[in-house]
Amino acid sequence: MTKRTSAKYKIDRRMGENIWGRPKSPVNRREYGPGQHGQRRKGKLSDFGIQLRAKQKLKGYYGDLTEKQFRRIYAEAERVKGDTGENLIGLLERRLDAVVYRSKFVATVFAARQFVNHGHVKVNGKKVNIPSYRVQEGDVIEVRDRSKQIAVVLEATQLPERDVPDYIEADHSKMTAKFVRTPALGDVPYPVMMEPNLVVEFYAKN
Repeated sequence: MTKRTSAKYKIDRRMGENIWGRPKSPVNRREYGPGQHGQRRKGKLSDFGIQLRAKQKLKGYYGDLTEKQFRRIYAEAERVKGDTGENLIGLLERRLDAVVYRSKFVATVFAARQFVNHGHVKVNGKKVNIPSYRVQEGDVIEVRDRSKQIAVVLEATQLPERDVPDYIEADHSKMTAKFVRTPALGDVPYPVMMEPNLVVEFYAKN
C-alpha cells in the first residue's frame, strides 16, 4: 500500500477538485476544504499560491511522486528541446505506472504503482517492477499471464468513467497495450484542467 493511498481523498479536498474524476470523490458532495475551518470563505490566492497549487495538483495526480522525483522530472523536461510544460507532461505520461493506468489495467494511479511494484507487468516481454520506468514509443506493455484473472484487473477494464487515450493501443482480450506516441497536453484525458505552464513559472521563480 503506498503512503498516499489513504490520503488521496484529502488531495481532492485540498485542491477543491476531483482531480481523478472518481465517482466517490468527496468533492462531489462538498466543495469546501478539509478540516474544521474548511467552510470559511477562501481568500484570494497570490500568484505564488496559484503556481504552487498547479504544481501540487499535477504532482498529486501521478500518485506517489515525492517533490524530489517531480523536480528531477521537471529538470529533465527543461533540458529537452521544446516547450518545457509540454515536455513535462510527456515525461510523466511515459512512466510505466501511468501507462498501466491509462491502459485501464487497474482502476487508479495508486493501484498502478502497486501493480507494477508487485511484478504483474512486462515490457517487451521482460518483467519490469519499477513504476518510474520510462516507456519508449513502440513499447508493448502486458499483464503477466498469471495476473490476467486478478479481480481488480477484470473490473478495471470494464470501468465506464474513462476511455483509453488514442496514444495507447490497448487490447483487453490479451491484456496488452502499445505505447504509440508521446502525448501533448491536449491529448491527455485529465478530468480537470492541468496547467504545466504555471508549474514552469513556479520552478523558474523558486
